[in-house]
Amino acid sequence: MTDSLLRIDDLHVEIAGRGRTVHALDGIDLDLAPGEALGIVGESGCGKTMTALSVLGLLPHGGKVTGGRILFDGTDLAAAPEPVLRNVRGNTVGMVFQDPLTSLNPTLTIGAQVAEPLLLHTRLTRAEAWAKAEETLRLVGMPRPAERLRNYPHQLSGGMRQRVAIAMALICEPRLLIADEPTTALDVTTQHQILELIDELRARLGMAMILVTHDLGVIARRVDRVAVMYGGRIAERAAVRPLFATPRHRYTQALFAALPELPRPPLGGSAPVTGADRPLATIPGLPPSLVTRPTGCRFAPRCGFATDICHAAEPELTDGLDDTPPAAGAHAFACFHPTDPAPGAEPAAEILPPAPARLPVRTDEPLLRLADVSKTYPLHGGPFARRKGAAEVSAVAGISLTVRRGETFGIVGESGCGKSTLGRMAVGLEAPTGGSVHFGGRDLATLTKRELRAHRRDVQLMFQDSYAAMDPRMRVGAVLREPLVIQGIGDRAERRRRIDGLLDDVGLPRGAVDRYPHEFSGGQRQRLGLARALALTPSLVVADEPVSALDVSVQAQILNLMRELQREKGLSYLVISHDLAVVRHLADSVGVMYLGKLVETGPAEQVFARPLHPYTRGLLDTVNAPDPDAAQAGSPLGGETPSAADPPSGCRFRTRCPAATGLCATTEPPPAEPETPGHRVACHFPLTAGAVSTG
Repeated sequence: MTDSLLRIDDLHVEIAGRGRTVHALDGIDLDLAPGEALGIVGESGCGKTMTALSVLGLLPHGGKVTGGRILFDGTDLAAAPEPVLRNVRGNTVGMVFQDPLTSLNPTLTIGAQVAEPLLLHTRLTRAEAWAKAEETLRLVGMPRPAERLRNYPHQLSGGMRQRVAIAMALICEPRLLIADEPTTALDVTTQHQILELIDELRARLGMAMILVTHDLGVIARRVDRVAVMYGGRIAERAAVRPLFATPRHRYTQALFAALPELPRPPLGGSAPVTGADRPLATIPGLPPSLVTRPTGCRFAPRCGFATDICHAAEPELTDGLDDTPPAAGAHAFACFHPTDPAPGAEPAAEILPPAPARLPVRTDEPLLRLADVSKTYPLHGGPFARRKGAAEVSAVAGISLTVRRGETFGIVGESGCGKSTLGRMAVGLEAPTGGSVHFGGRDLATLTKRELRAHRRDVQLMFQDSYAAMDPRMRVGAVLREPLVIQGIGDRAERRRRIDGLLDDVGLPRGAVDRYPHEFSGGQRQRLGLARALALTPSLVVADEPVSALDVSVQAQILNLMRELQREKGLSYLVISHDLAVVRHLADSVGVMYLGKLVETGPAEQVFARPLHPYTRGLLDTVNAPDPDAAQAGSPLGGETPSAADPPSGCRFRTRCPAATGLCATTEPPPAEPETPGHRVACHFPLTAGAVSTG
């Protein structure tokens, strides 16, 4: 390794507040060379973001560095005064924050925010800074950058806002880029574009990078070395390939075991799809609270291999070769009972062997049927008024599908394709512009207000952001009681019994009724969201991105819980997600949406193993596999999705499809079953056994 650009030595960070002190970081040692990329992974609350924020002195209120050094280019940032830190932030060290919408100022234009670092750190004039801002927006792939300079953050999509955040971080050409969950909750295509962009800019500018994420697939092919954090300490540290090939710490091994399986079939062939009916391995318990320093190994309470020494003493980082401290680039781990490094000695999937799955009983009885459903929204002529004859946004265009009792139907596609609009129409929150929605054989449009109210007992929605979906002023007991009161179900005692049963079903203590939503972790709040959806014993739950932004261990718990409750209660699910691995694990049938159209449907095994539409193939090729050596099966999707206000004629995917011809521009392809009954595709030239890259 060359001389360090960044060196963190024995870093300790504490956060004081409300009469208690959280020991957020407890002895962190990291080293980063110029031009090197370091990934930091782990569950929520393990200290990943706190480590990144410490470098720039951006600790939350009450936080302070209580020990150690943060040496950046020879300067100790941990002891540096505020003027020195201000000169570093956005100048020599840039940072991309997790949520670009909350990190951007809603009252300032994009141009003002991107140009601001130049005005602070250089002597450029305002005109020169704006010209450089336009150039930087063009560099990060922003379409029509001159026009975007005058836009506000709310006028941009999530992917565009993330490009703005990257432009702000890079405009002063920093030596170090810190990216904190830069692709969380983005669809696979946008995620791939953002990560490719960061890689390209790193190579062009010669930057070092710290990539903070819980997504092991993102880490696999984007960094040189990885640090796995747990409980405010480094559990394992290694080059990316040795870590993925032979994880030594039991915690790292458990993270890999909890990943949903998504096979990547070879182009032009078929491959068996296995593992979807097997529950995901989970990590029992919760991470330590860090209000008090744990005794012994911090992972011991959740580890199936822990012994007395694990509970009595804290393991130090070692390379397993001798008693000397490991070198900066060595494969180091802090575990008394590490895994066997011999290839194949300990299959990671067996670390926490789950019980055999019992498949749910599915029937052929239709529960939900959408017949040629469309939804359009008129464009506004101003903030408050609509113009007659204004253009319309085609959110959903002529979709037909059927969800059967006991079945899980998955809807996948890029952001803006109409997935969530389809879900809202399924539960009756949106009325279709055209077509009909039938539930239990009845057309929702024909129901009276009283009948529609009764219908909502049978169909419930599980929201993407469970915290935003709950009133922060209401205790959990009131949140779960509310639908029972509205529907007039039971007396006070009966409602309390039902709430206790719901908490038991989702694996939360009954005492949770007296706590507020903010007192729960993200995974626990998602369990509460599921409990509320089940309060009225529905037949169908529409789950809109149920596990997006959750770390892999919590995601596994929620997915297993959803499958278990489906078996016990005979539930049907309509699962909406951009995460193909999640949909593959849960779904019996899959529908792939593009720009308001359903381009491919069929049994999940067939769609994932043998995709027929070029768009489906492109989505699969874009997925970040958790394997540094995974070969790219084809070419990921490229290009920009057209506007739903002016969709292309004929096939809507033709502007991004390399196989498109004049026929695709003039004629919309009808759904057909070219190979297997039930596996339908809307494409003039579906993929065949001899198909090649989708481009």
